[in-house]
Amino acid sequence: MARGPGAACRRPVALFKARRVAPRMAPAKQWTPLVTETDLPLPVFRRGKVRDVYEVGDDRLLMVATDRISAFDVVLEPGIPDKGACLTQISNFWFGFLDVENHLVATRVEDFPEGLRAYEEPLRGHAVLVERLEPLPIECIVRGYLVGSGWKEYRARGTVCGIPLPEGLRLADELPEPIFTPSTKAETGHDENIPFEEAARIVGKETAEWLRDTSLRIYRQAAAYARERGIILADTKFEFGRRGDGTIVLMDEVLTPDSSRFWPADGYEPGRSPPSFDKQYVRDWLETQDWDKTPPGPRLPDEIVEGTSRRYKEAYERLTGRPFRV
Repeated sequence: MARGPGAACRRPVALFKARRVAPRMAPAKQWTPLVTETDLPLPVFRRGKVRDVYEVGDDRLLMVATDRISAFDVVLEPGIPDKGACLTQISNFWFGFLDVENHLVATRVEDFPEGLRAYEEPLRGHAVLVERLEPLPIECIVRGYLVGSGWKEYRARGTVCGIPLPEGLRLADELPEPIFTPSTKAETGHDENIPFEEAARIVGKETAEWLRDTSLRIYRQAAAYARERGIILADTKFEFGRRGDGTIVLMDEVLTPDSSRFWPADGYEPGRSPPSFDKQYVRDWLETQDWDKTPPGPRLPDEIVEGTSRRYKEAYERLTGRPFRV
């Protein structure tokens, strides 16, 4: 698998601030400081709900996955210990496994530009150096099972994102074949599902067909591997970007519990919603609270924080076959 060229840093880094807040109850080992805020003296490229992204020179970005957690588009307190490191390490595993080019330049702090290496403790496990790409303006969603918004649409119209499906399917049934259901990238609010024809209009027919075929191929590759590890990959979201020479490569995060639905195979039963390794655990608790889903959200109790952290680590360990270490 091809990767980007070696990194270069054109400006020194002199400061990194990470707010470290240990949870009041943490029986499991915590491997990294809790990082919920970053403040690097680099130009900010973007701050998202989970990731802070900085410019490193003209052609590189530093992506830092924090321990922030969001649900219903609201960032919650406190952060989840080791969550950012889990997301980063799961993505790094899949980037190395999948048969597709990606945006990674360096994954270890010791391989970062010299100016960043002094901040190994807060960056270790959380950060990667990547190529700066032109993101393609659609998200590439692949669904292999009938769940979530797809299940709601199927019950109403017998389709998922306008694609007709056989009659008689149940909640969480495996689809006859995985389906490609692209969406727009919304700057605010929720992404909007679009038909393939609209995706082709946005990015061009040839590019849309390549995105569809590549997304379905690597979904099947990942789903087969995950099933061998006792995990069902129900659906996922891929993002792609374009290099200056026109090459399209996989970018952002890939096949993490934040971008995918992972179900333990031993708890799977068609007809009911399976348990999962994602933040559905947090959403389920929030649904029991007297909250109108606007900021600020209720503070997560210790047992929810610990349980969520444990689920992210279990996902990493079951997928990679090795203990979580940073």
